Amino acid sequence: MVKYAFFTFLITCVTVHVGNSQKLPTADKVLEKAIAFHDPDDNWSYFDASFKVIMESPNAPKRTSTIKADFVNQEFVLEVEQGGNAYSYDMSKGNCSITLNGSTEFSKADAEKFRLSCERGRTMKNYYTYLYGLPMKLKDPGTLLDGKVEVKTFKGKEYLVLKVRYDEKVGSDTWYFYFDPETYAMEVYQFYHDESKNDGEYILLEGLEEINGIQMPKTRAWYLNKDDKYLGTDILSKDLP
Repeated sequence: MVKYAFFTFLITCVTVHVGNSQKLPTADKVLEKAIAFHDPDDNWSYFDASFKVIMESPNAPKRTSTIKADFVNQEFVLEVEQGGNAYSYDMSKGNCSITLNGSTEFSKADAEKFRLSCERGRTMKNYYTYLYGLPMKLKDPGTLLDGKVEVKTFKGKEYLVLKVRYDEKVGSDTWYFYFDPETYAMEVYQFYHDESKNDGEYILLEGLEEINGIQMPKTRAWYLNKDDKYLGTDILSKDLP
């Protein structure tokens, strides 16, 4: 899955052979190495770039989202095109501005149809900054990282796995993050609303796209935990002029 040059990184890190009895690294160390792989220059803290995400899913038209974010200046804009319509959210500096097909005026019926609200805008901002900010976002306040590193086999491959819960003010889901034991690249993540019910989803990550110096997953394929039902795939690309 990992395509880009990381040979210097591999030379300097200690290979973990998960199939033997060698002592596992701590959860903090795994996270540290994963962040060093995906964001070696700490660019996420000062992110200032734009990128596109194309969503392909069964029985739904393709959705193209353009995300523009500048953390230092507190700017975030989301532009979405789907099924011949376009809408946008500008959530910069704590404000909220919404357009539908280029106009800030639209009917209540259209607002409901396209789920246009400031609450939805905040949700989408959090969604994109969380998922494309991983694994760096696991350092955020309110993140409860389990101290135990697990070794799990998923789809025939062994991984180092971190378990994460959140302070109740932040979130209620339980997450698992799967890292390659040699490169520490993040290749799978999984969440449950209620783990005893095997609900929630798992996401398979493949390939890398460099955005603002950060190695982000190129594709994310979503499946249900309970029956492996395929939900859709996100494809990341640079927002080139």
